[in-house]
Amino acid sequence: MLSNFIAPDSRDPRLNIKSRYQMLVDGKSVDAASGKTIDRVSPGHAGVIVGTWPEASADDVRLAVAAARRAFDTGPWPRMSGAERSRLMFKVADLILAHQEELALAESLEVGKPIAQARGEIGFCADLWSYAAGQARALEGQSHNNIGDDRLGLVLREPVGVVGIITPWNFPFIIASERVPWAIGAGCTVVLKPSEFTSGTSIRMAELAREAGIPDGVFNVVTGYGDPAGQVLAEDPGVDMVAFTGSVRVGTKLGEIAARSVKRVGLELGGKGPQIVFADADLDAAADGIAYGVYHNAGQCCISGSRLLVEEGIRDALMERLLDISRKVTFGDPLNERTKIGAMISEAHAQKVHSYVEAGVASGAELLLGGERVGREAGLYYAPTVFAGVTPDMSIAREEIFGPVLSTLSFKTADEAVALANATEFGLSACVWSTNLENALQSIRRIRAGRCWINSVIDGTPELPIGGYKKSGLGRELGRYGFDEYSQFKGVHVTLGRPAPWFA
Repeated sequence: MLSNFIAPDSRDPRLNIKSRYQMLVDGKSVDAASGKTIDRVSPGHAGVIVGTWPEASADDVRLAVAAARRAFDTGPWPRMSGAERSRLMFKVADLILAHQEELALAESLEVGKPIAQARGEIGFCADLWSYAAGQARALEGQSHNNIGDDRLGLVLREPVGVVGIITPWNFPFIIASERVPWAIGAGCTVVLKPSEFTSGTSIRMAELAREAGIPDGVFNVVTGYGDPAGQVLAEDPGVDMVAFTGSVRVGTKLGEIAARSVKRVGLELGGKGPQIVFADADLDAAADGIAYGVYHNAGQCCISGSRLLVEEGIRDALMERLLDISRKVTFGDPLNERTKIGAMISEAHAQKVHSYVEAGVASGAELLLGGERVGREAGLYYAPTVFAGVTPDMSIAREEIFGPVLSTLSFKTADEAVALANATEFGLSACVWSTNLENALQSIRRIRAGRCWINSVIDGTPELPIGGYKKSGLGRELGRYGFDEYSQFKGVHVTLGRPAPWFA
């Protein structure tokens, strides 16, 4: 057993949580009409059920869509002032903070992420709600007073309507908080479908919104499998927009379905983020950041920095520092406050990650560290893994592994670094480590990615947008740009006085 592995404590009393959840539809807590449920076994604690939620049928989802449709077409929410919506959304943020420890525990157990990380994420989500609440009363259209003395132009911002939001299993509370408050802040109503693996905290979010006074039907949650639940949201004519975060394969399918009824689509899909380290970088800071960038959330992160591109002259010095951190970083028990890396989400996913490692070895890459599952009798854990000698044609350099696996390539010039960074079908995130700000900025400008960092990684605030280039998606979330995703704009031409007659 590796010395940096923290074995789960099967006697931890927090494992007795076994929460049973209901969906939230039209302000009411409901089960699936069939009575079917889904049990969630903690990925960090073998055999321990930590949550149960309904398995929705297509008809269950249609009822939620109908509730959201009524709430939008005839309910008070789209007709409230921005100030009224803002006031209620601030209450949601306050309730999230008040329940931070409860939500963090559920998130940790369902996802397998470290409890300290989950606690920080819940606090960040309260900030997301607060930002969106503040902006909800500041949304505006435009006026055009320069189109002639007898004409005035108005641009009216209006909510797009009913939004189906489908979220993944890796950051269920964060990603729902990146989408739901922006959608409802714009005046939309929502049907949220979280992953079947991690639905509990999303239900709690909707329950807290109900407690805060968000009207019935504005924020609905249905739980179950992507087929049929997610598919219905893309198909149902009562849904005006579908927002999805997840894989390219599923996102492409949902986009095709939504196109049949000309629905608007927002997609945040896969990534293969490069971390570029130039010779003038602070190597200690870079090594620490690189480790965080690839191991955060056990590498199950769409903006993970899973490709290390290092300038040749500093490769050995940087790798020595990085390997030292990787050998010491604690992984294992999600409920231990010292744990930095938690569990894989499922057995199938752990096997998929390991298959990529095997492919990397078979293709000739040098495995410097890790490459093994640890503590299999206790949970789904994968050791921090580092490859060197990777070439751009290898699958571990091109494809999203979604695990704690780093692929290292080297470069000689900034042009080569940028070319390597852009040499994938993805374009979600990228970072540059350099003390030369001009070089760093010029490199970032040339990288085709929607969320970038200089001398940090996996950092973010509600003010800055996130979204993908290339196959990493369509649209932008967060910031003021995020409200545009859930708005439509109406041009109004006003004639002042009597116009000249057309038919004299």
